[in-house]
Amino acid sequence: MTPHMTTRRSAALAAVAAMVVVGVQSGAATAAPADAHDGASATRTTSTSGAKTAIGADTASERTAAIKSAQSDASSAADSLGLGSQEKLVVRDVIKDADGTVHTRYERTYAGLPVLGGDLVTHTTAGGKLKSVTKATSARISVPSTTPKVKTAAGARKVIWAGSGKPVLAFETVRTGVQKDGTPSRRHVITDAVTGRTLHSYEAIETGVGNSQYSGKVTLSTTASGSGFELTDGDRGGHKTYDLNQGESGTGSLVTDDDDTWGNSTGNDRQTAAVDAHYGAAMTWDFYKSALGREGIAGDGKAAYSRVHYGNAYVNAFWDDSCFCMTYGDGADNKSALTSLDVAGHEMSHGLTAATAKLDYAGESGGLNEATSDILGTSVEFFADSSSDAGDYLIGEKIDINGDGTPLRYMDKPSKDGGSADYWSARVGDLDVHYSSGVANHFFYLLSEGSGAKTINGVDYDSPTADGSTVTGIGRDKAVQIWYKALSAYMTSSTDYAAARTATEKAATDLYGVGSPELAAVDAAWSGVNVK
Repeated sequence: MTPHMTTRRSAALAAVAAMVVVGVQSGAATAAPADAHDGASATRTTSTSGAKTAIGADTASERTAAIKSAQSDASSAADSLGLGSQEKLVVRDVIKDADGTVHTRYERTYAGLPVLGGDLVTHTTAGGKLKSVTKATSARISVPSTTPKVKTAAGARKVIWAGSGKPVLAFETVRTGVQKDGTPSRRHVITDAVTGRTLHSYEAIETGVGNSQYSGKVTLSTTASGSGFELTDGDRGGHKTYDLNQGESGTGSLVTDDDDTWGNSTGNDRQTAAVDAHYGAAMTWDFYKSALGREGIAGDGKAAYSRVHYGNAYVNAFWDDSCFCMTYGDGADNKSALTSLDVAGHEMSHGLTAATAKLDYAGESGGLNEATSDILGTSVEFFADSSSDAGDYLIGEKIDINGDGTPLRYMDKPSKDGGSADYWSARVGDLDVHYSSGVANHFFYLLSEGSGAKTINGVDYDSPTADGSTVTGIGRDKAVQIWYKALSAYMTSSTDYAAARTATEKAATDLYGVGSPELAAVDAAWSGVNVK
């Protein structure tokens, strides 16, 4: 977007910029490198990592009002951005920086049809001047006709597919079933409505695994009910934990107890999995609010819910955005539930990604989606500071899925798992998303801790770089601020690794300024994983 702007465009976007918005973040967005901004004073700080302070997201009603206000001006914004007469903008999120910069995230429609891959984010100053626009696609949204030439399955949704190349009229079909490991499947298939050719597909059920189900003795927020208690967290949006009793649908039964003393720390007790899931959800909520200034997954103050004891000997866990819930299996022996801190953080963070950048769960964007969950799940583990499960950069090191005591994934050298990529190559997007995530996981480790050998919380690491360079870390607190800022303000559904580098560079500039050591570290870490 050109830096010059008409008076009309400035006026149209000023209404968005002037709103009072919940979810205020550190720093200010810039279309190009600029001097660090001072930012407005904040009544509360969410981080002591050196970034400009941010106001905590504790008034979800303000965020709702901000989105409503932005939506009322969406038609003027669409006209100001030069969109076609048949295009409309639908506001999905609004974030205001401490200095007044506003990032407004939109979905698009064309002739009333959803545009898949058409999402965009506008970045405006406090005065309403458009600084830049981040688009999932630069293509002009237009199709010759909205009348299909091929038939499709009943229930298919007519859409405009703009995820790759020239936009086309298409059908979106959702095929449900079961994946090879027993995970439910909700695969979205995009078919050209003129030729019938399959254009794209992705799995909407997003999976991940975590550590031991044990976090020692923990404090739970529960609710009195009748003569007993239930696992309902009134302090964190009303999060509830249910027992599926080996079922694979519905919510099951809300977990209850007579004396408010839950579980016995063994897999033989059914309450133990519920305790860890409930506690993991609480720690993730607290981490989001304390470190990111975000109240809940969607930033609206509303909780998701957890389901434990899914299926029989199910060795996985998953996030399902359609129910806005986390679901956990009991492991191969039905006594090793995948319900610990980083798995809870991982699953909830799939929901966070769906509420922000909405990274497509395929190709390089799918790897970034998975890495985001690993990055934030790991951050939750460090945040909780549990003596029973100290923070580390290993994924699944105690659940022993491999049967030999090794972790499922390594962030310092991802290839140690036998499948993940340490560095970017043109083939990375062809890998399973859990393996292509290795590039971003490795980047985050290098940015946080640096390259070379070191020991952290008793775990030995030795992280290499693609070019043999030495990377000096800036600390995990700063690294996670940069990643979240990039995710929530600059990434879109189609972001690939090259665009992720640009997004994190912009985020680091916003938070720490041009010429800052943090920005230099971001560049060095990306170069270290061959994203240049």
